[in-house]
Amino acid sequence: MKIRPRALAAVAALCAAVAAAPPAAAADSGRLRYVALGDSYAAAPLVLPTDTTDRACLRSLADYPHVAAEELGASLTDVSCSGATSGDLSTSQFPGTAPQYDALTEDTDVVSITIGGNDTALFNLAVSCVNVLPEPLGTSCARRNTEGGTDKVAAAIDAWAPTFDGVLDTIHRRAPHARVLVVGYGTYLRPGGCHPVQPFWARDADYLQGKVDHLGEILRAAADRHGDTFVDTAALGVGHDACAAPADRYVEGAVSTRDAFPLHPNATGSRAFGRAVAAAARG
Repeated sequence: MKIRPRALAAVAALCAAVAAAPPAAAADSGRLRYVALGDSYAAAPLVLPTDTTDRACLRSLADYPHVAAEELGASLTDVSCSGATSGDLSTSQFPGTAPQYDALTEDTDVVSITIGGNDTALFNLAVSCVNVLPEPLGTSCARRNTEGGTDKVAAAIDAWAPTFDGVLDTIHRRAPHARVLVVGYGTYLRPGGCHPVQPFWARDADYLQGKVDHLGEILRAAADRHGDTFVDTAALGVGHDACAAPADRYVEGAVSTRDAFPLHPNATGSRAFGRAVAAAARG
């Protein structure tokens, strides 16, 4: 078949245009590459809409990583997963779910991580502290965990601390150019609690929140040692705890009043935490 000169000119022009066009990756190179790691505090289970790409993780498309990414105009890879421990960062948590570390690359610009609550069994502690009836009709989790003069939960948190140092070491090795944001856990209960609005006796409410705060201190100290940034959602959530009016809560109580898992961030809290993460990423 004979190719006409006019057709040849059109093909040449098309080839020149294709050659001049930037590849898709290059066109997106101006956006921050943000990877979110962590457990259900990051994933915000039951907050709608749900990420259907990995249903086992119960990850929300309105969790704090998505809010932060939108604020930053960043390209997000959110691999946070409900129930995750630090061990799930390097291994597959569920069939078909890749280890969270696999999302990190040398091109990653920002990493956020919330981890440790499952390693130290804080959610199990919260469940064990529930007392629907007032004292003395029940048992105190504070008393149970401090019998013999040793605070078992505090000891477990302290014992886990070196593991988190190793987590941050791995993140920096896999994403050497990234700004790393360690996002702490929130304010769940105000001093003295609010029994019976939330079913925790006053001393148990203080004990439970004290252990959450203790874990936060461990996370903050590790962030400082590694030159990373700690995002303090506990300070941000004062007055927005589970004792607040339902519309004012950042975290839900023992019984959820909204589309959020009990004792986890709701959509309002995720928005507030995500904005704080974005502000920290801007630095």
